[in-house]
Amino acid sequence: MAKILKEIQEIVHHREVLWNFTLREIKVKYKQSILGVLWAGFQPLSMLVIFTVIFSHFIKVPSDGMPYPIFSFAALLPWMFFSNSILSSASSIVDSMNLLNKIYFPREIFPIASILAAFVDFCIAGCIFFVMLIFYKIPLTLNILYLIPILFLEIGFILAISLFVAAANVYYRDVRYVIPLVTQLWMYASPVIYPISVVPQHLRPFYMLNPMAFIIDSYRKVLVLGVAPDWSYLGFVSIVTILLLWLAYAFFKKIEMSFADVI
Repeated sequence: MAKILKEIQEIVHHREVLWNFTLREIKVKYKQSILGVLWAGFQPLSMLVIFTVIFSHFIKVPSDGMPYPIFSFAALLPWMFFSNSILSSASSIVDSMNLLNKIYFPREIFPIASILAAFVDFCIAGCIFFVMLIFYKIPLTLNILYLIPILFLEIGFILAISLFVAAANVYYRDVRYVIPLVTQLWMYASPVIYPISVVPQHLRPFYMLNPMAFIIDSYRKVLVLGVAPDWSYLGFVSIVTILLLWLAYAFFKKIEMSFADVI
């Protein structure tokens, strides 16, 4: 525990480096683009239109009584935050190889900066979502406060996956090409385009082994339905996330000193 606290203090000490890398991630992402940061809202909106047309009008996927645009967007928010963070984190160290031998700072700053940059997109898309809630006259309740621990839970899970893939990509460059395929398959294994209610009851405990299933369902419950998340799975997902984060961080710190030699 003392070692972990020391590592956190080291990151805090280099917070200006983290801030500069985050700004660089944001600037590079939207550099020389016409819409700029508006792409952060355009991407989920375009997916929302496609999902609504296909899965609401053609295939008739149930939405548990919610308007399908709201049902879909409530899931796209956490999902795109997750997938965009993982995709950018995977190559974050390799793309900054020229800095590894020049100055010292905690190497985990690279994937953390990628996550923070994706969080900016998440916040922009979140503003659009709240406008949609007003349009559909969906009131917010005090249960929206549950959004805070759910968001921290998602960030912890994202950080665990990001640390692992960022470190693994240094040794195996195939990782950055496998990640898009994995996240695409992962989306269909998560309740993004369909509700958890369509999953058979006897299979649901296995289905909920996927932390993103609980996280996405919790976003819908808290933001749209105004109810508390499923407490029966909250503890389990929290334990899984903490364990994965500890293992990923230990793996990352164990091999980080060899990054410069391998790259």
